[in-house]
Amino acid sequence: MSATTPGTAPYYFVPEPSRHPIMAAFGLFWVILGAATWMNGYGWGQWALLFGIVWWLWVLCHWFRDTTRESEAGLFSRKIDVSYRWGRSWLIFSEVMFFGAFFTALWWGRVHSVPELGDLQHAILWPDFKSVWPSVAAGAKASPGGIVEPFRTVGPFWLPTINTALLLSSGVTLTIAHHALLASRRSKAVGFMWVTVLLGFAFLCIQGYEYHHLYTELNLRLDSGIYGSTFFMLPGFHGFHVFVGMVTLFFITLRLQAGNFTPKHHFGLEGAAWYWHFVDVVWLGLYILVYWM
Repeated sequence: MSATTPGTAPYYFVPEPSRHPIMAAFGLFWVILGAATWMNGYGWGQWALLFGIVWWLWVLCHWFRDTTRESEAGLFSRKIDVSYRWGRSWLIFSEVMFFGAFFTALWWGRVHSVPELGDLQHAILWPDFKSVWPSVAAGAKASPGGIVEPFRTVGPFWLPTINTALLLSSGVTLTIAHHALLASRRSKAVGFMWVTVLLGFAFLCIQGYEYHHLYTELNLRLDSGIYGSTFFMLPGFHGFHVFVGMVTLFFITLRLQAGNFTPKHHFGLEGAAWYWHFVDVVWLGLYILVYWM
């Protein structure tokens, strides 16, 4: 397991068997099931989604508590710090591949699928379909088979632009908090961390309002052809990542406020900052490719 010398951290700490992974997986199961059924018109899906999110957050609270106790007990050596850094790096790499797949789907739909459906070869089958992006045009069908209801598109003004300003500002405040901790100015670090959390929360509130507006007033939905599906998959999944990052920063702020972390040992905050800055970069790509182009 671990070789421990009195007064020092173990060479490599191996935690006791934990119930947290299987319980977190149980909560995520209900999140995915609830979201899928709700999007397909089953009213109980929203309650399943809510149950899954509450359960998942409850598990995270206990999981973070146990990990914090292990860290503060001095069980994490340099080896553990390195493994955390590698783990966080591979997590972010997997997220790059995840969003890369959806960005590729957006590019393929715009450059290949929609133009091919509107070429001369398909004009006899679907004469009223126009090869344009977004996949809706005045006097034309929104899909070749006419199965997509008419919808209106959304531009960058003003909610997406406001959200861009909020998210970029949160990256600045997080960096200020990090440097404040490095300078042993804990109160300043705590203050800017709370500002970062609030900016992330404001981003999610505005995005939720935007989605309600799109569904109820513009009739732009997940089933609005390839435009609607790529639109909601990209910013929607990004919003979920903002939520995860905001929850992480919230717990890091509570730890920082409780006296955890030092200028030399604070990878919990640093790893959360890596993730948050990654979320910022992804949003810039979304803002340009989804809302502007």
